[in-house]
Amino acid sequence: MSRIGKAPIVIPQNVTVKVEDGNFVKVKGAKGELARQLHQDMKISIENGQVIVERPSESKQHKALHGLTRTLLSNMVTGVYEGFEKELHLVGVGYKIIKQGEGIQISCGYSHPVEIAPIKGISFEIETEKGVIKLKIKGIDREKLGQVAADIRFIKPPEPYKGKGFKYSNEVIIRKLGKAGKTGK
Repeated sequence: MSRIGKAPIVIPQNVTVKVEDGNFVKVKGAKGELARQLHQDMKISIENGQVIVERPSESKQHKALHGLTRTLLSNMVTGVYEGFEKELHLVGVGYKIIKQGEGIQISCGYSHPVEIAPIKGISFEIETEKGVIKLKIKGIDREKLGQVAADIRFIKPPEPYKGKGFKYSNEVIIRKLGKAGKTGK
């Protein structure tokens, strides 16, 4: 049996989980509400304050869907209870991020500033520390949050020589040496 799929999801206080016809799941909590259509084959039940996901057979597809369904449900419950956050660092001289209402404007070496329109359910926070601009992206939908962070990183990915550009806070950039003529002898 799937190690991830068989683990029950504990429902915290102030969070309600409803399973409607055809595995349409609604999760409501203090931070907001999420709804998602999950695969028809998986059996989702709520027992003793826990969500349990079961699969109908031992086929390869059902094994894969078992862990996936359980993880998607767990992310929904965690999102409405605690929320999720990703942090990007913008490194580079003259680079800046300006908040415009709910969206942001990024100046990172292009001839024009790049604007990110407000996205429903996603909020941005900007901090500056020792020449590094920290952009915190917060939201309750983990999938949407990760996509927004990846789209922003794609604007100016980190380059390997000086490390300029957007990088995740826990990402390690493998640096390359400059020209071979400067060996330091």
